[in-house]
Amino acid sequence: MSVFRCTLVFFLLLTSLVHGQNSGFTLSGKIDSAAEANLPITITLSTAANKVVATTSVNEQFQFVFTNVAAGTYNLRIEATAAETLIRKSIALTADTDLGALELKPKSTQLTEVVISQKKPIVKVQADKTVFQVENTINATGTSGFELLRKTPGVVIDNNDNLIVEGKSGVLIYIDGKQSFLSGSDLTDFLKTIQATDISAIELITQPSSKYDAAGTAGIINIKLKKSKLYGTNGSASTGLNIGEFATTVNAVTINNRSKYGNFYANYSNRFGRNYSFINLYRTQNGLFLNSRGTTESGVNANNFRMGYDYSANSKHTFGAIVSGNFNNNYNYGNTRTPIGLLNPMRTDSILRANNIAKATNKNLYANVNYKYQDSLGHQLNIDVDYGLYSSDRDSYQPNIYYNPTETEMLSSQITRQITPTDIDIYTSKIDYEQPLLKGKFSAGGKFSLVKTTNVFDLFDFEDGIPVFDANRSNAFDYTENVNALYVNFSRDIGKFNFQMGLRAENTQSKGELTANQVSENQVVKRSYTDLFPSGGLTYAANQNHSWALIYSRRIERPNYQTLNPFQFQLDELNFQQGNPFLRPQYTHNLKFSHTYKYTLNTSLTYTYVTDFFAQVTEIVDETKGSLTTKNVANQEVINLGISYPFNVKDWWNVYASVNAFQSKYTANSPEFVPLTQETLSFYGQNTFSLPKDYTIEVSGWYSSPAVWGGTYRTASIGSLDVAFQKLLLQKKLNIRLAFSDILFTSPWHGNTEFGGLAIRGDGGYDSRQVRLNVSYKFGSDSVKKMRERSTGLEDEQNRLGS
Repeated sequence: MSVFRCTLVFFLLLTSLVHGQNSGFTLSGKIDSAAEANLPITITLSTAANKVVATTSVNEQFQFVFTNVAAGTYNLRIEATAAETLIRKSIALTADTDLGALELKPKSTQLTEVVISQKKPIVKVQADKTVFQVENTINATGTSGFELLRKTPGVVIDNNDNLIVEGKSGVLIYIDGKQSFLSGSDLTDFLKTIQATDISAIELITQPSSKYDAAGTAGIINIKLKKSKLYGTNGSASTGLNIGEFATTVNAVTINNRSKYGNFYANYSNRFGRNYSFINLYRTQNGLFLNSRGTTESGVNANNFRMGYDYSANSKHTFGAIVSGNFNNNYNYGNTRTPIGLLNPMRTDSILRANNIAKATNKNLYANVNYKYQDSLGHQLNIDVDYGLYSSDRDSYQPNIYYNPTETEMLSSQITRQITPTDIDIYTSKIDYEQPLLKGKFSAGGKFSLVKTTNVFDLFDFEDGIPVFDANRSNAFDYTENVNALYVNFSRDIGKFNFQMGLRAENTQSKGELTANQVSENQVVKRSYTDLFPSGGLTYAANQNHSWALIYSRRIERPNYQTLNPFQFQLDELNFQQGNPFLRPQYTHNLKFSHTYKYTLNTSLTYTYVTDFFAQVTEIVDETKGSLTTKNVANQEVINLGISYPFNVKDWWNVYASVNAFQSKYTANSPEFVPLTQETLSFYGQNTFSLPKDYTIEVSGWYSSPAVWGGTYRTASIGSLDVAFQKLLLQKKLNIRLAFSDILFTSPWHGNTEFGGLAIRGDGGYDSRQVRLNVSYKFGSDSVKKMRERSTGLEDEQNRLGS
């Protein structure tokens, strides 16, 4: 509770210091009637000579405010889709003025409803982020949230399911503005259960301000889930079939009820079926070769739900709550054959066959309560309290049989079973405050987070078909991490310039405790450190055609519990995964310079310097075995040139193209690490053809040239070509989509690495070449009733899914 008291005292002192320091006057008002349509509304304040002073938009209660306006006479211009323009002339501002409710009249008094049909662009480039409008790309049909990230412009997924943005790994995942504390394979598994049909947009925030957590070397990816903005009761239902090596079905239903004071929303989705993957690794060590070739058949039974309610007590106070969950049962049947023998002279001495079976049950539950205060003078207070629970029960059976080179005689066997449950409890609370100050906007906040993880590794050896517990090869690892943060941020417009600067302070307390019979020097590892993370930016809007921005931020990437556990986790007979309890956080300096032409063509140049880079290295354990671990072995420099451009070739032909060219340079601080420098080009392109009778065709593809994974693996180029078709029926309520993904089957990876006397050459992939059919239907009203019959309503707040 001490952090809450400190935060409260901090805000009370801060508010008392800044309150009353504003200069100029405040002009405010509220848009009535037409605002209920949730249409885009723009308010412009101009001088009597029609020189624009400032522009703004409305908040959730359709209120607007101009602060620190000098005394004088002004024109007020209000514009909204499907409404007449309202101009109020000769507003003599000599004191704080509230214009009250202003009504936007519909274009025709005979109009009984307004149908919202404006199409959003596929990609929207904003000053602080890039937004990928998922619902406007039909190639998202039948995919999961994780697969959808492959199609997100500027994002690359490497051969080990790591996300890379602008040439950098270490991305922080947010769901509806809330941080996900899952990491590694747990995070990947969770993202694979989110359906693309439930996602409205993906935001890439590569240079977050001090308001955001400092974690994430490459910034933040925020996945925004859908929630209807229409009044009354409405929703949608969809079903789909994906056919690759096997078949998978995806289904979803969403319902929303919005009234004047509240909004209830709920959805359920599932994914059932089987998938296929393969991996081949040719490894040389100690004068031996190991040529492993394996395939895996995996089954998935995933169920997701989400429900919440937002209540607007009045124009200033809003309350919200949400509960969400994910339940996923899956299995993996692996089949691996590995010839083993001498390199010189080349000969095979034995062959290892392993037919592994693994089953897992994963459960995610999150709850959030929220309070928001906002007045017409620009003061805003937001409080969130969250609790999350993640539980995973994994059971793996690994029979390993060694045969002679002709596979006619069994030489030996090693059969094990591993039971590895994981439990994670997440507690967070956050407070954010904003108010006008010195002709700008001042914001401050604080956050408390506590994450507790319990990981058990129980290994059993089979003797005469009976599993016997092996205490010397089993362990338990508990990890607790507490992060307390405070931040301040200030932004202001000065003519055509806008600047913002902020500072975030984070104190981290962590403790990892290993319980095992095997004696280890790494039984308990405690850490305590405090860091300052400055951020700032300067933008210059020269005119409507050109705008420039220069942004800097410092960030941190903390080791997660999987990479800290010092005990060996057996992947199979020949491969282990081992954590490093002495792994240090890696720190990043990001500097980005960008130019935007006509709000569409965006060009950026980014320089990044990473200290104590996390590298994925494979080390020799004994004569034939290898262990994958994470080490601070290098510093990294990345220079990235990014270009993105959405444009229309014809009225019926829309194009979006995104290119990132970057150089990654690693400087070794460990004698075992071989320094690498790699130039990489990544590309994403999408063509959308709007044909008569509500037909749409979409051709898209992505490509990544040779790159470096984990600081040590050189990978070959990969890519994908996708085609999708869409037909709308029943007044556009029924949507039928047919998609073909990875038509040329070019997404499988190839790579090689050398580290400490061990060399690996490998390739792998999954059944990415698929045919996907999806049918969805919208029910309820898709229009807004006569606007002048409505009063204020609640605009969308961010949903809450864990932190």
